[in-house]
Amino acid sequence: MSGHSKWSTIKRKKGAADAKRGQLFTKLAREISVAARSGLPDPDANFRLRLAVEKARSENMPKENIDRAIQRAAGAGSGDNFDEVYYEGYGPGGTALMIQAMTDNRNRTVGEVRAVLTRAGGTLGESGSVGWMFDHVGSITLSADGHDPDEIGLVAIDAGASDVLTEDGTVEITTEVQDLARVRDALIEAGFQVESADLTMQPKTVLTPEPDVAVKTIRLLERLEDLEDVQQVYSNLDVSDEVLAQVS
Repeated sequence: MSGHSKWSTIKRKKGAADAKRGQLFTKLAREISVAARSGLPDPDANFRLRLAVEKARSENMPKENIDRAIQRAAGAGSGDNFDEVYYEGYGPGGTALMIQAMTDNRNRTVGEVRAVLTRAGGTLGESGSVGWMFDHVGSITLSADGHDPDEIGLVAIDAGASDVLTEDGTVEITTEVQDLARVRDALIEAGFQVESADLTMQPKTVLTPEPDVAVKTIRLLERLEDLEDVQQVYSNLDVSDEVLAQVS
């Protein structure tokens, strides 16, 4: 897979405990609200909203919280409206960063992001400074779980997937944005258990820094994702298995 980065692998192997630190339900609610505002406030008619709701359910977010987030986006309740913003920058060693935030106060958010970057030896870039290094794609992850990975890959390719990678029993499938729903549904209909399906930013090429720089960069990515307004951080960081073991 061209540009495949191990950052998603790092987060998966570090486990759910890290992912649930801080404001998980807050971030899930913001994603639901922004997704609902991007189309119809109906998960059956809005695939991005369906993904957000399913992710919230998988994290045991209460149904009333999910419903409230959708209603708020539809104007049925009072509350803040959140804008989706991407910040671009560089981490230690020149690692490219795309930082997805959802915020009701852009000045606050950009200040917090800049402060975290600066303390870690990174810099906040201009719009477009690193965006050209990433492709906006769909990403599906599932465990082979006794199935032939080649069979999974064939189902995905037939449904429109653009790339399939198998590593350590995990199958990672890449699609065009508009094909994500169709490929995901085809895999489910074929009896495979999809672990995640998301829209993501995939690096076109990856950077493998020295181990000490890689560890510093991983710590920076974690601190950025700990910010309440930050939803996701995408990076072209790639690391050795030794560094992966050190941070897992």
